[in-house]
Amino acid sequence: MTLPKLHIAVLLGGWSNEREVSLSSGEGIAKALESKGHTVTRIDLTREVAQHLAETAPDVVFNALHGTPGEDGTVQGMMDLMGLTYTHSGLATSVIAIDKELTKLALVPHGIPMPDGQIVDTESLFIRDPLPRPYVLKPVNEGSSVGVAIVTEKGNYGNPIGRETEGPWQQFPRLLAEPFIRGRELTTAVIGDKALMVTELKPKSGFYDFDAKYTDGMTDHVCPADVPAEIADACMELSLRAHRLLGCLGCSRSDFRWDDEQGVEGLFLLEVNTQPGMTPLSLVPEQARHAGLDYPELVEAIIAKALADAAAREATS
Repeated sequence: MTLPKLHIAVLLGGWSNEREVSLSSGEGIAKALESKGHTVTRIDLTREVAQHLAETAPDVVFNALHGTPGEDGTVQGMMDLMGLTYTHSGLATSVIAIDKELTKLALVPHGIPMPDGQIVDTESLFIRDPLPRPYVLKPVNEGSSVGVAIVTEKGNYGNPIGRETEGPWQQFPRLLAEPFIRGRELTTAVIGDKALMVTELKPKSGFYDFDAKYTDGMTDHVCPADVPAEIADACMELSLRAHRLLGCLGCSRSDFRWDDEQGVEGLFLLEVNTQPGMTPLSLVPEQARHAGLDYPELVEAIIAKALADAAAREATS
């Protein structure tokens, strides 16, 4: 789809834990669109965002927000009410995909392998472990590995976890507990209706947490990943199936943990990101580049998909 010259609003920033990431993504997107001759209005998310969007009256909105409320369906619902065309997934998909418990309920019955898990009240962690150690604790509805902790026998969180010890239990009243899966971090992007490839992430220390994702030099990306063909094929097939089952639009990224001692039986989907990062260190632009799509072309492709999806909805309404 060849794009005409458009007026595009780029939503960025906001007040989530991922504000700085969103600002970086949004600025990169805005500059890429301007390099293609489009008119761009940058809108930092505030409580007056609806007024700003109405005054801007864009042809399409590029949603470059991460975390809540830009990724959880809140902003999507507002834009639906305003009749705006916007990139990435809609309200229902966003509500489900950002919630790790709802994602499991949507995908596991369809044969998507995900780690077993249970929601725990934070207060209970100060009394007993919810699972045998090692296990992982993570917020139910945050992205970018925000607030993830790996609880081990010899870790420094205490046994039971200390109430005053720094960790996600100090920020969130409820957490998802999952068994720790040893092995390797893999990820696959889906653009439109095509899975691109697999990247392996090798943090230089610790695990692939928020700092490892967004600090230059802290993680090596092996793209394409050096994994057996059956693992690469499984990652791409599961990513595309999850994208479709959740009803994702535009672009998504699926993150996996692979126990390389267990073959394909050791591959587990951890989460699906409906609005993946678009920073200089982000994984989707990197995979797109290896697939022959430079950054401005990738951004235009996401815009084109949003316009095509909107036209298809209008034609059937």
